[in-house]
Amino acid sequence: MNRMRSALLWAVGGAFFAFTFTVLSIGLFVLSRERVFALARRFFALQTRIMGIRLKVTGREHIDPAWTYLIMGNHQSLFDLFVIPSALPGIYTAVEAAYHFSIPLWGSLITRWGCIPIHRRNLEKAKESLAIARQRLGEGLSIIILPEGHRTRTGRMGEFKKGPFHLARQAGADILPFAIRGLFDYNAKGAFHLNPKPVSVAIGRPLTYETFSGMTPEDLRDHVRGVIAELAGEE
Repeated sequence: MNRMRSALLWAVGGAFFAFTFTVLSIGLFVLSRERVFALARRFFALQTRIMGIRLKVTGREHIDPAWTYLIMGNHQSLFDLFVIPSALPGIYTAVEAAYHFSIPLWGSLITRWGCIPIHRRNLEKAKESLAIARQRLGEGLSIIILPEGHRTRTGRMGEFKKGPFHLARQAGADILPFAIRGLFDYNAKGAFHLNPKPVSVAIGRPLTYETFSGMTPEDLRDHVRGVIAELAGEE
């Protein structure tokens, strides 16, 4: 029964995503980034409901829509893709693993969206990516980055990479932390089974640059991980 339900959710969700992908791809050529992002948020919110994710969001009052943030959170599931835009208001781009840009169609969409490839095993290219991200932040565009670098395999947060915290210090950007709870139980990495259930996103108070400018990247990494772990209920 569970397998049949999961198969149905994958089929219906996949069909709806194909429709969404087509609309957003066309929109990126004919509409402003703001209009496309508003469409994406509505479509992704509907996608989560179609696939049985009952989303609850707290802490939106901590966000100043006119401010620029480096947004950081935990990485629970493939479905973070839909939950994060549904939960977090504002306009932002993302840092993505470089191999995502070679995926047919998807790569072209995230390229036009302005996403930034990160090369995890090439230090020089990684530095170039962080320089691009620093420039985007300087231009007033918020960026989302998931410091674990990959989805959890256990349901608990893994270690954080240092790169995002070099970026935060160099760009002088405020950090907006958030945490997702319940999405790993909905769909774990590599699993076919989908378990419709409530999922929550807790948005924390921004960490202003002035409060961490004196920290080393390592200290800042550990501090932010602790804040996100607390939001996630892991501490």
